[in-house]
Amino acid sequence: MQQAATKLPKRLKNSTLMAYSLTDMPVMMSIFPVLVFVPRFYANDMAVSLALVGTIMLVVRTFDVITDPLMGYLSDRTRSRFGRRRPWIALATPIMMLSVYQLFMPPDGAGAMHLLVWSMLLSIATTMMLIPYYAWGAELSPDYNERSRITGARAMMGVLGQFTAQLIPALALLLFAIGGSAAVLQIVGVTMLVVMPLCVLITLTQAPEAQVAIRSTVPVLTGLKLMWQNGPFKQLLATFMIGSIGLSITTPLYLFFIADVLKAEEMAIYMLAFFYITSLASIPAWVWLAARIGKHRAYIASFVIIGCAHPFYMLLGEGDFWWMLPITIATGFAAGGFAQALPNAMKADVIDLDTLRSGESRAAIYFSAWSFAQKACASLGASIAIFGLALFGFEASPTAEHTPEELFGVRFLFSTFPSLFFLSAAAIMWTYPITEERHAEIRRELELREAGAASG
Repeated sequence: MQQAATKLPKRLKNSTLMAYSLTDMPVMMSIFPVLVFVPRFYANDMAVSLALVGTIMLVVRTFDVITDPLMGYLSDRTRSRFGRRRPWIALATPIMMLSVYQLFMPPDGAGAMHLLVWSMLLSIATTMMLIPYYAWGAELSPDYNERSRITGARAMMGVLGQFTAQLIPALALLLFAIGGSAAVLQIVGVTMLVVMPLCVLITLTQAPEAQVAIRSTVPVLTGLKLMWQNGPFKQLLATFMIGSIGLSITTPLYLFFIADVLKAEEMAIYMLAFFYITSLASIPAWVWLAARIGKHRAYIASFVIIGCAHPFYMLLGEGDFWWMLPITIATGFAAGGFAQALPNAMKADVIDLDTLRSGESRAAIYFSAWSFAQKACASLGASIAIFGLALFGFEASPTAEHTPEELFGVRFLFSTFPSLFFLSAAAIMWTYPITEERHAEIRRELELREAGAASG
């Protein structure tokens, strides 16, 4: 049973890219504070121990073993007059909004159970949102370089969302002297609740969705076996996972480093803004570079830059806040390439290889595996950071007097330790086989198969 394919143009209009990409802005606007501000807020303001916060992060991620593959399977096999992807995105939106409201603006007395329940629901809603949404993007074009353009546009919107999550609290601090983790979460939460339904509505009504053939002949276990046999996908996934662990170690420690090592907590929002401005501005450069030297070589370069830049944070101490700026610009530039734009474009290419071998368009099941890995690594990295602080005897309290050993632990965990992961990721990617030429061969084989099926 086949569904006629809707041929999308090789090069999409800028308005189409904008309509599709918009949804990533409020999603990233909400995810960023969960990683950066929520751990410190619940440990500092809500009196949940650091070890318990780290444990809750791990518990939430264990359920992704079930929800992520299930979401990928369901999305790939959804049949509706609205398409395969749109219904799940629409359903996820109100759940995500409610979870953000509860998590960012908890009632008085909320503690570990509140954090667990609403973190779990937010994780489920994010799965329902992002797996169909990213699979949709992979199907917008079969072209090697156009996919970099699609994921680059979406990454720019995502970084813009993360930057907005910094800009609005920064303005509140600058203009009204309103600061601190609780204020940031409240301001960002309210902004997200206003912006998300508008952005999702535009995406659902204005972005096209390719109608691809679905042949329900490959059983689930066989499909998973084919995925495991997809060597380039495993290599790409391993690279992404190792690099993500490194980045996820730094994310929750950013605020601890600025507040406790540099003694400039109220200024943290400004440095984060510089990071995301640089990251946003660098995305077109990475898309351009990928078209010139290949996606995987550009991906390697992004890891080498951040891996070499991050240890310089180790040299900073109290009063050195603005000495962070050149390091932050370097790391922000690198993050524009490896965090979103390049790996997602490469992911669409390895899905084509699976389509060639399985005879099915199974983008969502690949994105579900990727989503699980991404969230597991984010949680693992954050847990390593939090447990690492506990190992160094660090006490998260507004009145705590930290010893030199505790501050060394924050500096080491934030600066030098993550570079081991970044440089390892670059080494894993070194022999990646899907170049632009190899991808062109895969696309020719797919087109010949489709032409034969149509004539038959």
